[in-house]
Amino acid sequence: MKNLPLSDFPTIITERLVIRQPTLSDIQEIFLLRSNSAVNKYLNRKPDDTPEETLNFLKKVNENFESKAGIYWSIMQKLDDKVLGTICLFDFSDQHKKCEIGYELLPNYQRNGIMTEALRAVTKFVFETLNYDTIEAFTHKKNRRSIDLLLKLNFKETDGIELNNAKIKMYHLYRHL
Repeated sequence: MKNLPLSDFPTIITERLVIRQPTLSDIQEIFLLRSNSAVNKYLNRKPDDTPEETLNFLKKVNENFESKAGIYWSIMQKLDDKVLGTICLFDFSDQHKKCEIGYELLPNYQRNGIMTEALRAVTKFVFETLNYDTIEAFTHKKNRRSIDLLLKLNFKETDGIELNNAKIKMYHLYRHL
């Protein structure tokens, strides 16, 4: 189930972005992200109240990589070492060759193509490096920006799946074989 074929944390570099493992120097920006009411509007999580909560979260996601349970990246522009958002992979299934993707971006950086570029790079990583066939994404039915992003990158809404939460939509992207 959690058999990621990675020994070192992968860094992904795109035309404008560096997508890398979070470090202690990212705590303030990730705290701003995890405590932002606009970012958390459609997420089913309690916002972080203190940077210490964010530190504990970062320790957990880095441990998840060590145990091959997840990959959580900080997203930044090449010209600036400031975290703009995050993107992650989790819920890996070797049997079904699939995983789930999640992402978030500070509101000031939305609608600039940043998450489109990051998501495109990470989906390529899933298909070419992890050699998985399917990526799943879940989003709130009212989160129009997330839905539009997924559709832009050719994710398709999954029909016929009974989800536990009627407010959530499931999308998938298949590797073209």
